[in-house]
Amino acid sequence: MPISAVDSISPAYERAKSVLFHPFRLGQWGRIALVGLLAGELSSGGGCQMPSIPHNTRGSEHFLAPGFPFPSDPAMYAGLIAALAAAGFILWLVLLYVSSVMRFILFDSVVEKECRIRKGWKRRHRAGVRYFFWKLVIAFGSFAGFGILVGVPAILGFALGWLQEPKDHILPLVLVGFALFFALTIFVIGLLILEVVSKDFLIPQIALDDISAFEAWMRWWVMMKQEKAGYAGYLGMKLVLAIAAGILAWIATMVLLIILLIPVGGLGIIAVLAGKTAGLTWDVYTITLAVVAGSIALAGILYLTSLISVPFIVFFPAYSIHFFAGRYPKLAALIDPPPAPPIEGMPLPPQPEPAL
Repeated sequence: MPISAVDSISPAYERAKSVLFHPFRLGQWGRIALVGLLAGELSSGGGCQMPSIPHNTRGSEHFLAPGFPFPSDPAMYAGLIAALAAAGFILWLVLLYVSSVMRFILFDSVVEKECRIRKGWKRRHRAGVRYFFWKLVIAFGSFAGFGILVGVPAILGFALGWLQEPKDHILPLVLVGFALFFALTIFVIGLLILEVVSKDFLIPQIALDDISAFEAWMRWWVMMKQEKAGYAGYLGMKLVLAIAAGILAWIATMVLLIILLIPVGGLGIIAVLAGKTAGLTWDVYTITLAVVAGSIALAGILYLTSLISVPFIVFFPAYSIHFFAGRYPKLAALIDPPPAPPIEGMPLPPQPEPAL
């Protein structure tokens, strides 16, 4: 029997509590934090973005200039930028692939109340590859969509001369700007809905029926047309829950950053002073070392943030599972299996005497 988005909160909370605290296992907590981080659950559930810290660029340049003079060879910068761009694209593909498999491992961890990364990777690799290609299509489609929405107005603006003489075309520029703003807003909202539907309603079907993401999408589309109000209510309730979880996670992250500010900042200052004393300069090796060190520090901070966000990492998949289970019989049978039939020859339990 399908339950509403509101009624799904209570069983999701109980499942999350059972996964994390019945019993509490530090190892499982750490594994779920890693799986949630790699699956991208921090950005879709209770995670938050890292706050930007204002800084004085001019002062930092003055501080670094004496010890780290910048080279004037533009070819080195061009090569470094090209190498970083290529490495960044490859890293993005790798992380997208890992995230796709980890999404299924997180699903299994919540359903089975046990997080097994190695076993889950072997079990869900095939499903993860299918989901990876689905995510690739969405990503490139998003890039193309943004390019069309922004590029076409820009080309028309140049062709009509609006951008060359903007003061003479204020009204059409303002009207086009408003239209572009609303079009981009609708486009972004559509992408967010597509992301939620993909990870909440396609993942269970791909995992349990061994089908492609496209076929899972077509099945879900049929379900959605039969219950538009129910799914709309789910999206609205999940938005409310995500905002509340995001506020709590942001507060916890700020406290964590304040605690880490002294040791991390101290190590950074020591590294800069040591480099200044040794007479190091910015070259390919020192820049690469700085990027690697910064990446390691960022990864550590993200993992610590994931550790404090584990309750949200478990709750939101549990919430989608309990909502979708009433609409997807295979999932319902998985999270609430029917009682096993009695074995033939086994005596039945005694029946109570009828009341007189």
